[in-house]
Amino acid sequence: MFRDGRPPLVPFASGEFPAAFDVCGSTPNRIAILNILHVVHHHDKPSVKRIKTHSPRNHDMIVKRLILKNWRNFKNVDVTFGDRVFLVGPNAAGKSNFLEVFRFLRDVARSDGGGLQKAIETAGGLKKIRCLAARKNPNVEISVYLGEANEKNSKWRYTINIGQDSKQKEKPHLISERIARFEPREMKFGSGRVHSHLKIVKSRPDEEDVADPRRLTQTLLEQTFANRDFREIASFFEDVRYLHLVPQLVRHSSEFVGPQFVGDPFGLKFMDRVARTDVAHRRKFLSRIEGALKIAVPHFKQLKYVEDERGKPHVEVVYSHWRPGGARQREDQFSDGTIRLIGLFWALLESGGPLLLEEPELSLNNEIVRRIPSLMNDVMIDYPRQVFVSTHSYALLSDPGIGLEEVLLLRPHREGTTVTSATQIEDAKLLVEGGMTVGEAVLPLASSGDASAMKL
Repeated sequence: MFRDGRPPLVPFASGEFPAAFDVCGSTPNRIAILNILHVVHHHDKPSVKRIKTHSPRNHDMIVKRLILKNWRNFKNVDVTFGDRVFLVGPNAAGKSNFLEVFRFLRDVARSDGGGLQKAIETAGGLKKIRCLAARKNPNVEISVYLGEANEKNSKWRYTINIGQDSKQKEKPHLISERIARFEPREMKFGSGRVHSHLKIVKSRPDEEDVADPRRLTQTLLEQTFANRDFREIASFFEDVRYLHLVPQLVRHSSEFVGPQFVGDPFGLKFMDRVARTDVAHRRKFLSRIEGALKIAVPHFKQLKYVEDERGKPHVEVVYSHWRPGGARQREDQFSDGTIRLIGLFWALLESGGPLLLEEPELSLNNEIVRRIPSLMNDVMIDYPRQVFVSTHSYALLSDPGIGLEEVLLLRPHREGTTVTSATQIEDAKLLVEGGMTVGEAVLPLASSGDASAMKL
């Protein structure tokens, strides 16, 4: 019993603890945690003050809301976003598939060799895109709301519905395509309140599509002559970047003779990307990265851009050494972790459209991983960019500046994967209010089961 006379808490009425309490260990430990939380809830403020580290972005567009129907392993999804989004879930829950919808829209909007048909082909065909749980209505629908990061209301809504005849003899085509703009409208009677009015800019199929159905094999986004009134949407999607840097490709880029990937997602052309950056920005980026690496990498002294005798670009590091000039290494000698850090920092500094990062914690020490969210925030103040991160890392989600509203939990079911904002998980809210990190509160819910039972 507590000193103020309150009785200690007992397990939940069901006799079982929520999955979020698995992180607490044994049953006595879980009861102790609950009692601590009980104390917290009898005070005006939580015992641990949580400091938000991310700041409002500049007036740049972000994806504010996403609705999916029959996309990959998602039968129905409707979620909202801020400028940072952390995706958690067990293996094969669909984190990569969730991020892929933005790459798909980028490929659709591309005017240089992209478009709807190419995007579907790159994704493996409509049959592979369509959710296996889709039955009566097998069409794939994507609806995206875009708006300024620091504005409550959205500015644009773009929706496409894609279908194909059951025998797949015809190309996939648009069942519908709609572009709508949210326009402010002041309420009557002088209330002074301003509400958004949804104005349809384009809606297909139109009369021309009915007369010529083959037009429905292309979207308006990919047609420069047709998207003048809403080119802002196409440009936004074209600027999406996915990054899952593979150190071996950076080290040995000249030896890779395979296919070229749109947007260089794996870093094959990373050195060329650095070389194409104008000199002023390149120096500025390398200077900021150098400052971070001096803390993260032992004996690190200097980072600079050089070109060899053939004009091939390189990133060179100087380490403190017994030699007067120090020891020098180029990217082909860097550790995996150093290459990943440089690639991550560079992508953040580039600014632009949404940045999609898969498991940025790979190859990195946990102390460095813990700093990634705050580093992201620091960079986003000067170089605004919406960032989506998939992760399994407790260290990454231990940053006290990460809020539950920034975390989406993916959980697979027989009828498809569900996506839930962590703010809707009562157990997680209770644990975070009691002082636990977001990772400790949410990641146990992303468990695949009892890993200790795995055998070969």
